[in-house]
Amino acid sequence: MSTVLEKPRPEPVRSDKEWLAEAEMIISALEAGAPIDDDRRAHPRRRYRVVADLRLYSDKPDSPLWRLFTRDVSARGLGFVTRERLPLGYGGVVEFADPTGKLLSVSGTLFRCREIGNGWFEGALYFNREQFSFAAE
Repeated sequence: MSTVLEKPRPEPVRSDKEWLAEAEMIISALEAGAPIDDDRRAHPRRRYRVVADLRLYSDKPDSPLWRLFTRDVSARGLGFVTRERLPLGYGGVVEFADPTGKLLSVSGTLFRCREIGNGWFEGALYFNREQFSFAAE
């Protein structure tokens, strides 16, 4: 019996720059279609666009990292789009740059990953500990 995590992922045939351009288009479309007055988030989020890498605790040591393209961030979590379906409820460590350019490694848990079309998925990860560098000012 195979699981999502055991399935080998194909190597990308496009460069990160090409993926980033497509991710930016996907994120812009999500933002354009979002309701203006339907923000039920407990923690204010702000737009934050960087490339992030995720390693799930259940991944084999030699498996490739999961590539995420962030869309927004708060002190408690991170919104993203990705080319891969991620398993809900799984924990791991996400690495990405903070606003000063410092590389962060943050433990978190996936709580949303849904297909949005054209081979893209929209998801969210909540941080196990607050990241005060992303707290609302």
